[in-house]
Amino acid sequence: MPTTKKTPKKATKKKPVSTRRAVAATKEAPVPPTTRPTYIFAVGRRKQAVARVRLHPTGSGEITINNRPLVEYFPTFVLQKTVRDPLVTSHRNEQGSVTVKVAGGGSHGQADAVRLGITRALVADDADLRLPLKRAGFLRRDPRVKERKKYGLKRARRAPQWQKR
Repeated sequence: MPTTKKTPKKATKKKPVSTRRAVAATKEAPVPPTTRPTYIFAVGRRKQAVARVRLHPTGSGEITINNRPLVEYFPTFVLQKTVRDPLVTSHRNEQGSVTVKVAGGGSHGQADAVRLGITRALVADDADLRLPLKRAGFLRRDPRVKERKKYGLKRARRAPQWQKR
């Protein structure tokens, strides 16, 4: 059996000691200035719809939903009224503007989700509005959602047709 030669180890340079830790320890983290946010954020949900609402206390009173005006996004008067109701009840419909991002569900579910989000934002801004908005029923999250389909059935409860004889 032939003998194998061992190759000598190459001389490696020693790495200099890192000074990063010492530098990081001496730097102080900048303290962010404490300023009041320019808007109040709230979330409203209904069925599959989720609305993220920003209430700007200073504004012209417009309501923007998914970067479109309220009248354009909800063309029917009933849905527009649903969205505006908490602002009218709290006498805030002309002061401050509302920006909403809403996704999921249908138009009625989205309108109800926006209404709940606006109501929660109003209460977060002014706690005195809680009682009148609660009496009007705007703070209630409607828990009704679509029931799941069960196996052996055609829908959630609809069974296939059955004959006795």
